[in-house]
Order: sequence, then structure tokens, then C-alpha cells
Amino acid sequence: MNTGRRRPGSRGAALSPRGVGGLILILAGVGVMILGALWLAPGPKARGGAEATTVMLDRGVRLPQMADRLKAAGVIRSKLAFMLMAKLGGGSLKAGEYAFKSRENLAGVVGDLKAGRVVRHFVTIPEGWTSAMAAEAVNSSPVLTGQAPAPPEGTLLPETYEVRRGDDRAKVIERMHDAQAALLADLWPKRRPDLPFKTPEEAVTLASIVEKETGVAAERPRIAAVFVNRLKSGMRLESDPTVIYGVAKAPSLGRAITITDLATPTPYNTYQIAGLPPTPIANPGKAAIAAVLNPPVTTELFFVADGTGGHVFASSFAEHQKNVAHWRQVEKQRAAQGTGK
Repeated sequence: MNTGRRRPGSRGAALSPRGVGGLILILAGVGVMILGALWLAPGPKARGGAEATTVMLDRGVRLPQMADRLKAAGVIRSKLAFMLMAKLGGGSLKAGEYAFKSRENLAGVVGDLKAGRVVRHFVTIPEGWTSAMAAEAVNSSPVLTGQAPAPPEGTLLPETYEVRRGDDRAKVIERMHDAQAALLADLWPKRRPDLPFKTPEEAVTLASIVEKETGVAAERPRIAAVFVNRLKSGMRLESDPTVIYGVAKAPSLGRAITITDLATPTPYNTYQIAGLPPTPIANPGKAAIAAVLNPPVTTELFFVADGTGGHVFASSFAEHQKNVAHWRQVEKQRAAQGTGK
């Protein structure tokens, strides 16, 4: 007979508050263990046996689309797990080009994206390159797009520039031009007041000659002083690199310079013309430009190779002739030894 009364002990079928709390803790612990396993578990192997998988994530891409691309590329196993992990711990995921190691776990993938550890690409323009050489280097970069014409000679700042995949080549050249403009805007007002040229463009022209005359960084100020002294005294610069540029529009003739070359009139042949050539003969670096704008005060008017890679300087023609004679002797000895160095 049902009397409507609970039987003794029937109340135990329901969980007590303490029991519910314990179950929640157990479930939470299991969840943490699962998340930890997903977080640290090795990811997929890179396809084709590669060491890494490259993925391009454009600016403005949202988290679901980012997960789609990573999954399609074989970087992650689960889009849901990735999105969940990406939202934990705060921080935003940064766009860019990434190279994820084969079998990278979610911790590494999300960590790279939050830290912005993008693939870095560089284009290097050495000091003394012509603008045509610089444009060729930019146009040959496989990560850039578009086409960049060679800019006017001497308008770029030689440097190593970081670029991103997909950057426009013409924009990269523009950055190099802007970098030189910014440098001149900084250095020109600080120049020595008695210099024999009137514009930043003329300073760059002289700096390009200094750049091509020596590969020894410490000599640039001294060579700049020689050319400044020559210009101020009305002497011709008589610089071999200007002759080479006038003949070949290139850094080298591919042979030794000849007496015929020195006597060949061109707008750049400073053995034949007075003052500066009409344009730079290369793109000078920061040190050469700084040397021309603030050369040391000297009386030196001549220099010649010293046989060690540098030059020996002189203030008088007689002293210079002695230095030249010594250099000719060094050349003869090298020729006799067959070294040519």
C-alpha cells in the first residue's frame, strides 16, 4: 500500500550539494587535462617531408578564417581547438607570413601568432651600387610584386631593408629614396659652413665619388677633405671612378683603366671637366655623405694607393710624386711575382 510517505533511505538517490560540487571539480579537472593534451600534443607533419609550413595570414582576417587557412595548410588538426586556445590568455593574433615547424603543437602555433614571429625578408643595397643595380636587386626578390624602374642615380640610401611578402617593388624603392631624403634633411643643416657646393644634391654627387674611391671606411673623411680642397682651389678632381662611370655607366670596366679612357671626354670625366660631374656616379652610404658634409680641415690635395688596400696622402705635388713612384715599384714587384695583388 502506498501511504505517500518516503521510505527510509530513498533520499540518497539525489546528490547533495557537496556531491554536486565534487562532480563539477572532477569534470573541470578532466576538461583541464583535455585542454592541456590539446595544447601540447604534436601537430600534423608538414607535407612533403618539409621542415616547416608557410602560411600567409592577411591583415583583417578574422579568427574563423585564420583557423580555416591553418587547417587547410595542415598546420592544425582542429579548428575548434585552435579558436578556443587562441581566446584563452588574452592577446591578439597578428597577421603576416609564418613558417610553422613540422608537428608544431598548438602552444607553439598560437604563441607565434600572438608574438608576431613572422618570416622576415630583406633586400640589401650595398654602398656604392648604382641605381640600376639597386633596381635589379629589388626586381629579382621573389617575395615582392610589381616592377620597379631604375630611379635617378644617387637618390637611394644603401642599407638593408626589411620587406614583407607581397610588398610592391616600386614602394620598396620609394622607401630607399625617402631614407636618403630623411638623412640629408638631418645632416645638411649641420654641414661645415665653407663647403664648395651649394645643394644637398651636389653633396651626394661628391659623396658618391668618395664612396667609389676607397673601401676603407676610416679613409672616407680624409678623401672627402682632399676633394673639398681641390674644389676650393680650382683643381680638377681627377677621380678614376668618374672616368669609369662616364665610359660604362657601371662600377667597373672589366679591365684596367687606360690612358685613352682618361683622355676620353665625357660629362663625368673629372680629368677633363672642372668641378663636379652632372650627377652622382653611385649611391653613397651614410658615412660617405657625412664625410663630405663635415670633412676634416687639412692641406692635402693628393692620394694614391699604398699597396695595402688603403691610400697614402700628400699636400704637395712633389710629395705625391714620391708616393706614386713607390706605388709603381709595388706594382712592378707584384707583376714580377705574378700575384697582381
